[in-house]
Amino acid sequence: MEKTKNVIKVLKNGGVGVMPTDTIYGLVGSANSRKAINRIYKIKKRNKKKKLIVLISSVKDLKKFGINLTSVQSSLNKFWPHSAKATRGKPKPVSIILGGTAFRLPAKKSLIEFLKKTGPLVAPSANPEGLSPAKNIGEAKKYFGDKVDFYLAGGTLKGKPSKLIKIEDNGKIKVLR
Repeated sequence: MEKTKNVIKVLKNGGVGVMPTDTIYGLVGSANSRKAINRIYKIKKRNKKKKLIVLISSVKDLKKFGINLTSVQSSLNKFWPHSAKATRGKPKPVSIILGGTAFRLPAKKSLIEFLKKTGPLVAPSANPEGLSPAKNIGEAKKYFGDKVDFYLAGGTLKGKPSKLIKIEDNGKIKVLR
């Protein structure tokens, strides 16, 4: 519990770390911190033209990013908090592109509670661009060493990146991944 409190404090102060998400390990930082976002791009060696996924704790968080909920609410209800099409009894995570940014509302309740305390987090996969995502903290440490402020272990994760869809201005849904 104490470690989690410290991690929340680090994230709220613009820190960056590696932690399990509802899919795979993510390299996380506050979506409201330009400093954290810039560090993540640098640490991942990621092309700045590629957007970072944002984890949110509720649909209401989208308002913080200027998203008009009334125009997309019915489409969002089809996918969040998780896809109705579950795989082996587990919900299939769906990331939705709105206003040029990909957002995901996790189905994992403990992660949602964590996000309520930290605020929205950018959370691209924990790997340098072009390499496979870290499946555990050991792999993440090999990738990032002391370039991050914390590592939060969650065992070995064998998940896959979320399904990625885009909701067009006309309400049309386009599957991208």
